[in-house]
Amino acid sequence: MASEEIEALIGRVAMRDQKAFGALYKKTSPKLYAVCLRILGNKTDAEEVLQEVYVKIWQRAERFIASEGPAMPWLTTIARNQSIDAIRARKPIADEIDTAYDLADTEPGPEEQAMVKGEGRRIDRCMEELEADRAQAVRSAYVEGLSYQELAEQYAVPLNTMRTWLRRSLIRLRECMDR
Repeated sequence: MASEEIEALIGRVAMRDQKAFGALYKKTSPKLYAVCLRILGNKTDAEEVLQEVYVKIWQRAERFIASEGPAMPWLTTIARNQSIDAIRARKPIADEIDTAYDLADTEPGPEEQAMVKGEGRRIDRCMEELEADRAQAVRSAYVEGLSYQELAEQYAVPLNTMRTWLRRSLIRLRECMDR
């Protein structure tokens, strides 16, 4: 499907056109469902999250700016973030005391702790090689879970600029970690 057609539908959805919303759902839901299913790994959960995705699309349609990028990545980002939020919201439920986690057994041994601390120091050292705003953007994206769109707004840069920042920063981090 042409990106222009999806962008036009989103524009009409921003004006609260319910027919356009139905058409947008019909044209994009298979792909967005696949994104949710891949992340969640459960059909029922993916269907529930997909409903929440379209609620967000309805609520946020006026925020979409076609000049900042194509429509499908914007839609898939909403689906991805909503799926991740659903995973984060899951809480382990123990049916019986025997199925509960034994916290004493999950503690890493001294050797493993030393390795983790060493890796943490290497990552910190490599992060220091990045420009301060790039390093903070990487932390916000991959530790705090902020979306590219949220970061672009936070740093007042175009969405594609934020994508480039993060991609180049990850490449530099990988090169640093490989040394």
